[in-house]
Amino acid sequence: MSTAPPDAEDLERRVGEFLAAHDPSSTEPLEFLRARFDAGLAWVHYPEGLGGLGAPRALQPAVDRMFAEAGAPSNHPERNGIGLGMAAPTILAFGTEEQKRRFLRPLWTGEEIWCQLFSEPGAGSDLAALATRAVRDGDAWTVNGQKVWTSMAHEARWAILVTRTDPDVPKHRGMTYFICDMTAPGVEVRPLRQITGEAEFNEVFLTDVRIPDEHRLGAVGEGWKVSTTTLMNERVAIGGSAAPREGGMIGVVAALWRDRPELRTPGLHEALLRLWTEAEAARLTGVRLRQQLTAGQPGPEGSGAKLAFADLNQRISGLELEMLGEEGLRYDDWTMRRPSEVDFTRRSPGYRYLRAKGNSIEGGTSEILRNIIAERVLGLPGEIRVDKDVAWKDLPK
Repeated sequence: MSTAPPDAEDLERRVGEFLAAHDPSSTEPLEFLRARFDAGLAWVHYPEGLGGLGAPRALQPAVDRMFAEAGAPSNHPERNGIGLGMAAPTILAFGTEEQKRRFLRPLWTGEEIWCQLFSEPGAGSDLAALATRAVRDGDAWTVNGQKVWTSMAHEARWAILVTRTDPDVPKHRGMTYFICDMTAPGVEVRPLRQITGEAEFNEVFLTDVRIPDEHRLGAVGEGWKVSTTTLMNERVAIGGSAAPREGGMIGVVAALWRDRPELRTPGLHEALLRLWTEAEAARLTGVRLRQQLTAGQPGPEGSGAKLAFADLNQRISGLELEMLGEEGLRYDDWTMRRPSEVDFTRRSPGYRYLRAKGNSIEGGTSEILRNIIAERVLGLPGEIRVDKDVAWKDLPK
């Protein structure tokens, strides 16, 4: 006889009992995080034994808030956004029981950082055109190819990797998805310095990299299906994250307006009010999107949230520079760094303006997202495709 999933009152009791047994002020942080995962209080909507209790997803913010108020250590999601927002739900959906138990706990605690090996020099917006080859060799696969725009590759222990395993079928049907050990022989990570001066992204070269078949996610040839789950979660993670009113970029510019009255003009006031309203509408849309997630996996609607996020960030950062005038043209530091996180709010206006330019490219370009919204949300006719039934090997390269 199955028991009912815990409700809000039960979760509050469980958190209280956990904190009584694991004092955040005296428990070693990693020990605390591991114990929280084992108690099912990491992501409460996950199954029991995998960091959850099978509770409604909507109860997670309340649990996180109780831990934060108690001064509990953080798993630093800003450092492992790809792992928490993309790899974990994909492993949960397609992984074997062994894979789930091996990877989810150290992923959530932050012991193992993850990156994403999807985009290639010739396969960015058209991911299915990817050319990185994986060839079966007994109980393992040999992988050769190049990936690009890989955030956190310089710190990652594991990667979610999609490859070409069958060039003789149409491009969407010949892909297979793997978990790749970033410390394996043949994995080379090179920094890509960007317009901000930093090397937040990387290019990754894979030369005869051996991946055991037990690290395959999903069936052979179903890489596109698995990748779609990853990408839908990515867009929700980028554009639909929880935020308070005036959170993020709009809060920075609103604070500047309040603190620097000498910068105010009627035109800037009108522009700020317009962007504030749009940002609040986008935030509330994100709240609704997260509520819809309680019913299952994210769908194409997440593309709308990510599209709005990119557009707003670019226009808000532009308004900030316009308000500051010559002062906004100063740039704090062009030192070449390889950062472990992206933080818009604690950096200079110049950094925010330059870094926001990448928002309409990363996580799915705005042009591709508009196609997804048109075809899969609004139901408009799809674009004509002449490569749908052509084997990948016969496509022009």
